[in-house]
Amino acid sequence: MTVTTKKLTLEEYFFYEDGTDTRYELVDGELVAMSLGTARHGLIVNFLTDQFKSAIAQTRQPWLAIHSVLGVQSPSRRAWQTSRIPDISILPLAQMEAMDNREAVITINETPPLLVVEVVSPSTKSDDYRSKRGEYGFLNIPEYWIVDPLEEKITLCSVDNLLYDSFEIRGSDRIQSPTFPDFDLTVAQILAGKR
Repeated sequence: MTVTTKKLTLEEYFFYEDGTDTRYELVDGELVAMSLGTARHGLIVNFLTDQFKSAIAQTRQPWLAIHSVLGVQSPSRRAWQTSRIPDISILPLAQMEAMDNREAVITINETPPLLVVEVVSPSTKSDDYRSKRGEYGFLNIPEYWIVDPLEEKITLCSVDNLLYDSFEIRGSDRIQSPTFPDFDLTVAQILAGKR
């Protein structure tokens, strides 16, 4: 659902305030309200964030796993800009700390996140599979997961020359992540939001 009639620049988006707690993505200069998602969506996001945090602690990488607080500026074919907010982002701690005194949006001129995850909802399905996939690939984000509780599958995407190679897994299939090679979870565990 688009809520603005006037197109906004990225700078105007950073400082937009409408007096509500509504969160927005900026898509080609237009504010798009982010839906709350279902309870299952929330359980999956929380579960995966915890699993990423545990995996990061085990590998002792200086990374963060954060959900829904980091924006990623996307390229746009039009004059207006786009900024997405992935459900989960994995990025170096130093990169997040560098944004300490500015909006937490990784611009197209900065190093992209290591991995992003989108959990599909009925209202986001098209964007998650099409728009965001193209945008995240163009940004050279190494790994993109599309977790789809509606279709009971996960699409794992790995970037190659700004495009994603992908494969779908289901049920008892295990996650095969280049970023987290020791991740020991099945699709069913992730979609259930618990081990």
